[in-house]
Amino acid sequence: MPAYPYPVNLDLDGRPVLVVGGGRVAAAKATGLADAGARVTVVAPEAVPPLTDDPRFHWQRRPYHRGEVASYRLAVAATGDPVVDGRVHRDAEAAGVWLNSADDPAHCTFTLPAVSRHGDLQVAVSTNGRSPAVAAWIRRLLDRWIRPEHARVLALASEVRGELREATGTTESPGWEDAFDDQLLEMVRGDQTDAARERLRRAVGLVATHEGAVR
Repeated sequence: MPAYPYPVNLDLDGRPVLVVGGGRVAAAKATGLADAGARVTVVAPEAVPPLTDDPRFHWQRRPYHRGEVASYRLAVAATGDPVVDGRVHRDAEAAGVWLNSADDPAHCTFTLPAVSRHGDLQVAVSTNGRSPAVAAWIRRLLDRWIRPEHARVLALASEVRGELREATGTTESPGWEDAFDDQLLEMVRGDQTDAARERLRRAVGLVATHEGAVR
């Protein structure tokens, strides 16, 4: 059987990452990393304005130094020069650093999905690096389908999940599987928040008392 990539959400908040390259692609990658809270160092002899002007980026105006990727948790190679990007790839492999090599899936140890983001609700679309354009197209379809009420359902589910942990010591319940359907979504869409919350509580085995406590 083929080995499929393992999808994860990385916590990069405050962690050092390296972007090698100063063009438009490097800027897009660096922006995504900075939005995730990473401490982004950009290494390139020249860089486009987003990289030179955004205070979130530490731009070092110079070529990549051999082996320097080892000082980072994660790296991106986006120079467009196969010699430089290949050097970064070899160094990253030697140091055990996860690397995304732009437009070069064969030299990637991680790829970046297209993400439909709605607050804490994120839906990622990956093609295993075969076609970012297809992933972006499907993300646009999701953007049109996912509405604000989906994010509100997430907020309610998080609230009830906390209540379940407090009441039972765990967030696991077989009722979660059947808790979400069109009826719940219609309740939230119609601002029937209390009714939707109670429906979720009952689905996972929580029963509200007259005093408002949960048993």
